[in-house]
Amino acid sequence: MSTSQVTKTPEAKLRTRIWIAFGCVYFFWGSTFIAIKFGVAVMPPFVLGTLRYTLAGLLMLAFCMVRGIRLRLTGREAWTQAAIGVLMLTGGNVGLMYAERTLASGLSSLIIAVIPLYIALFEAVAPRSEGLRAKGWVGIAIGFAGLLVLLSPGLKQGRHGDTGQLIGGVSALVCALSWSAGSILARRSKMGVSPFASAGWQMLIAGLVNGTVMLAMGNWQEVRWGVQAWSSVLYLVTFGSLVGYTAYIYLLDNVPVAKVSTYAYINPIVAVGLGALLLHERMVGIEYVGMAAILAAVWLVTSSKLKSGTAMAEVECGATEELA
Repeated sequence: MSTSQVTKTPEAKLRTRIWIAFGCVYFFWGSTFIAIKFGVAVMPPFVLGTLRYTLAGLLMLAFCMVRGIRLRLTGREAWTQAAIGVLMLTGGNVGLMYAERTLASGLSSLIIAVIPLYIALFEAVAPRSEGLRAKGWVGIAIGFAGLLVLLSPGLKQGRHGDTGQLIGGVSALVCALSWSAGSILARRSKMGVSPFASAGWQMLIAGLVNGTVMLAMGNWQEVRWGVQAWSSVLYLVTFGSLVGYTAYIYLLDNVPVAKVSTYAYINPIVAVGLGALLLHERMVGIEYVGMAAILAAVWLVTSSKLKSGTAMAEVECGATEELA
């Protein structure tokens, strides 16, 4: 057999790296919902949020220093990075941790999947916005109808005095709104540093804010330290914030944005599957209807275009580029 037959071509190597990167984004970002569920079972959300983002932020900034990536921020950039970090990683991610204390991880992931719908709705109605075409509006309508269906079992339980799922669902919706606001701010802000440096600063600032709240609440003493606690933290730091984000940026540099945006409806499927496999979570029939509606809506929205011709996938990925 000739050497040319054994050695992979550059194109084949690129395809392999792309498939690996997709696998990392699909699986690791989808699996973070499970890791959070494990974590909040043994530690308060603000403790988990402090450890995850302080460690991930420091490691990301150290990576930037080693690679010679510029870290210096202007005063205005620092305030903007702080606002984005707090909206997305405190209000958004720590809010999700609170939701998962009473809500199944798979169900949480489906509610969080409405983030592209929030962003599309804002882009459609905000002053000086670019407007949304009919396909996008259909997706938004289907998505919010699916959300009502998804939340209906919790509403029914709430009428009978069991408000845990309802509270978790409302918390997830609020944190999705906070995450969306941070995403929109990130997209509309011009930064003089790379996405990696931005993510590092946002994670570190959010980690410090989370730590301040944690100390004020005094609930760090409630942590049950052990394998489960540290495994959750290390998994979220390593695979959720560092590996997953690095793979995501790699895909944005090498793959059309429309393909990268598929993570928005693959991640919930992964989360639901892992929740059933590892946590024995089960959804009732009506929730599967809501799940199908939300995933179809996310596909419609991310594959639609604004009236200016800009693909919504570019808007979604441009915003997500700032998160980890």
